[in-house]
Formats: sequence, C-alpha cells, structure tokens
Amino acid sequence: MNIKQESIHAIESLPDAANFEEIMYRLYVLEKVHNGQTAILNGNIKTLDELKREAANW
Repeated sequence: MNIKQESIHAIESLPDAANFEEIMYRLYVLEKVHNGQTAILNGNIKTLDELKREAANW
C-alpha cells in the first residue's frame, strides 16, 4: 500500500463525525510511524545502551 492509500484508509477508518483536528492527528501519527519504519530499514537506529548513555547526559 502506498502512502496515499494508507492515508485514505486511515481517514476512512475514523468515525463520520471526525473533525479536521482528529484527521490531521491520525495523519501525523501515520507519518511518524512511516518515518520510524523507514529509519529502521535504513539502519538508523540506536541500541538501548546508546540511549542510556545519552539519557545519562541530560
């Protein structure tokens, strides 16, 4: 399924009474999930130990 089809499916799965804010939020979440999946496929990930080291510096 391409991005347009995924977006249409996401919108169609909302209730008929959904407002623009709910639609935009659904598309926002869909984009973030897609970006995360792409990052994983491209190897742009961090190990748990790397994250712990970064968090320790906060």
